[in-house]
Amino acid sequence: MEVHPPYLLDNGGDHSGSGVSVTCDVDTAVVEMVVSGQWTRRLALDIYTVLRKCLAEHPAAVIVDLQGLKDRHADSAAMWLAAHRATTGLQPPVQLALAVPASGSLSRRLHWIGISRSVPIFTTVEQARTAVISRRPLTDRLQLTRLAPGPGAAGLARDLIDVASEAWDFPNLRHPGRLVISELVANAVQHAGTPMAVTVWRRQRGLHLSVRDGSPRLPGQPATTPASSRASGGQGLLLVDTLASSWGAMSTRDGKMVWATIRSCRHPSP
Repeated sequence: MEVHPPYLLDNGGDHSGSGVSVTCDVDTAVVEMVVSGQWTRRLALDIYTVLRKCLAEHPAAVIVDLQGLKDRHADSAAMWLAAHRATTGLQPPVQLALAVPASGSLSRRLHWIGISRSVPIFTTVEQARTAVISRRPLTDRLQLTRLAPGPGAAGLARDLIDVASEAWDFPNLRHPGRLVISELVANAVQHAGTPMAVTVWRRQRGLHLSVRDGSPRLPGQPATTPASSRASGGQGLLLVDTLASSWGAMSTRDGKMVWATIRSCRHPSP
């Protein structure tokens, strides 16, 4: 899944071709970040900004492709050490993998400072992708694919929440999860009207929900959501904003994905 601005950045007036681009595979929840061009302070800031946005969505893993990075003196090593600390600080931790040319100074520096003992380093993105996906558990995701945008769509999505909350022992998240997924699906039915994919991911302290549809139109912020939209979908995205610890939307190559994370420390009384 291709992610567009603000997840796609370039260095403005810097014509060296430096920049950061991101793609995310919806099926695996693996984010791939491509860093290219000359290492500069501006590029470091762009990487920090993009990484922070990506981690807010709590992906299963982040693969950083450094094949196109020009870093003769390995000055970026501290950035990848900080990225490792950020990903391991989440609950559950997010896998981090680096794709770095084996013969470069950055690879030597990363091994010298010992980061390779905790962060897998590969010479190609393909190797990193294969290793990361193979480590993912097979029981941390439930999904409905090609869900028709009809009146029964929200009910099927709620059933998925029921199964997830029971299978993963999150009984306190069943009620808020059903409310949130209903609103996300209702929003997709009304504004997209296309087949959708509904996915529920297990997180250590909660559930990560996503609805992917075929419309490029991103949802408005809760404060600007029209009253008609709120009425047709219950309390609309205002309810999502209240119940979810975080939520957002991103453009994809063939539409958009709206996601929300619900944690056990934030739930209403049924």
